[in-house]
Amino acid sequence: MVFLNIIDRNFKELVNEIKSLTEKELYYQIRKNFDKIPDETKRSCMKFFNQFNYWGTLDIDNNNYEEIELKALELLNHIDDFVWLYNHLCDYRSKNTLYSVLSNWYRYDFISATKTKEYMYDDYFDLDILNCTKDEVIVDLGAYTGDTVLSYIKNYGIDCYKKIYCYEVTKETFEVLKENLKSFNNIDFRLKGISDKEGMMKVINNSESLSANTLSDENGDTIVTTLDLDIDEPITLIKSDIEGLEQNMIIGSKNHILNDHPKLLISVYHSNEDLWKIPKMIYDISSDYKFYLRFTGSPIYPTEITLFAV
Repeated sequence: MVFLNIIDRNFKELVNEIKSLTEKELYYQIRKNFDKIPDETKRSCMKFFNQFNYWGTLDIDNNNYEEIELKALELLNHIDDFVWLYNHLCDYRSKNTLYSVLSNWYRYDFISATKTKEYMYDDYFDLDILNCTKDEVIVDLGAYTGDTVLSYIKNYGIDCYKKIYCYEVTKETFEVLKENLKSFNNIDFRLKGISDKEGMMKVINNSESLSANTLSDENGDTIVTTLDLDIDEPITLIKSDIEGLEQNMIIGSKNHILNDHPKLLISVYHSNEDLWKIPKMIYDISSDYKFYLRFTGSPIYPTEITLFAV
């Protein structure tokens, strides 16, 4: 790793500091940084983490800091994986995004996250990264109410695709999705989940938003399959925001990724390890992908982080 500028130097210093600490020291350093932020912000973080079962719980009133413990373990055990990712990112906007996320985890650094938050382009459709044509066969995983498809059409045009597959698991949302996109041609609506195997799973409703509904391994009435089994034709673009099943999706889409080399727009914030593990999974399937990161969420705790693999 050659360090040529302030972003490289900042990242190197952060990595070296984390590597110098034991597990206990790392946990207490994060706790110390957390204790410095205003109480209102602490409680906002607590409410947020406890609404979603992604990163561990936080309850400052009952001395429960599981979220910080898990974050410390991720940094301790996988800092070299984060270095690997940094070295494989293809622009300094991406490298600075990774630095700001890790600095937020470790230091509760809201300033860096604020500076790297993206405002120029819509989620998923950074025009500096993503070039699309009229021959696109698009798969929208976690299609929700059609917001991503509408954003795609706004950015690339109504004639800039051949076919779009929309997958959604929540029945109420699925009906809204079909209604919102009924005026567009060549859209295939599928009330299914996508994972690494076929089966039936249960939808777990999130009390805050239907967009955050998840699939449970518990047996239910929702069909789950893989992209390799469910779509026969070549795919050119996959967008995936499926609330924690992104790694499973990649396993179940291995043949499409290897043979079709689709552009991949994948949420990498539903677990701490997604940020480094999903790029590595893609790289292991096809090492010629180029990687970028963009972040559009809250600078208090960075979410809405998208990996672009093109």
